[in-house]
Amino acid sequence: MAHTRRIAFAASRTKIARDALKELTAVYGSVPKARADVIVALGGDGFMLQTLHGIMHLDVPVYGMNCGTIGFLMNEHSADGLTERLEAAEETVINPLAMSAEALDGTLKKGLAINEVSLLRAGPQAAKLRVSIDGKVRMDELVCDGALVSTPAGSTAYNYSAHGPILPIGSDVLALTAVAAFRPRRWRGALLPKSAVVRFDVLEAEKRPVMADADTRSVRRVTAVEVRSDPSIEHRLLFDPGHGLEERLIREQFV
Repeated sequence: MAHTRRIAFAASRTKIARDALKELTAVYGSVPKARADVIVALGGDGFMLQTLHGIMHLDVPVYGMNCGTIGFLMNEHSADGLTERLEAAEETVINPLAMSAEALDGTLKKGLAINEVSLLRAGPQAAKLRVSIDGKVRMDELVCDGALVSTPAGSTAYNYSAHGPILPIGSDVLALTAVAAFRPRRWRGALLPKSAVVRFDVLEAEKRPVMADADTRSVRRVTAVEVRSDPSIEHRLLFDPGHGLEERLIREQFV
């Protein structure tokens, strides 16, 4: 990242992020994203995900500054020495998950997820899911509130709250985690190779409605969902030295 000069700033709608945007652009200026060497995202993790989705067509790294409530994907917010911080930053490349969801009306909807693709019950009864990996049925019936497939980058988010494992950032592994599994009782989920194609078939879809989420893309009343990693899309994240995703993932396990 040596000699980075052209910065595009993006900010969430919170007051702290807008104030930071005004301060930083006054000092460093700002260019359109398409002309930038780096994009600085001001907000929380949710805004970082929004930013990454919005610039997938650009081969530009993103450096986040935490101006929100959660900042796992962000660096510390400071207006001082930004140019030097960008030049010293370490880059981490992550791939998103591709979701293909078939709805009850037969429509097929697709989405991308940087953290996880999740299925959740959308009614009073538990969901019933059949789970297949690479075309082979591995679980005939999983009765649960939901299930999710997580990337290493997203493993400390919803996946961890659902008692899924934290995955090292370079592990080439996905986590398959159940949300409140009823049968098999206390099923702990599975670790899968990054190349795995995970398919969920929703059993009794009309009686037990299920919705699917890929970050901000939601599909209601799904009958089947396929999830796979998409190596053709690369998100480039920048972190201050010693504070990258790998270090954060390790540190999170000793809190």
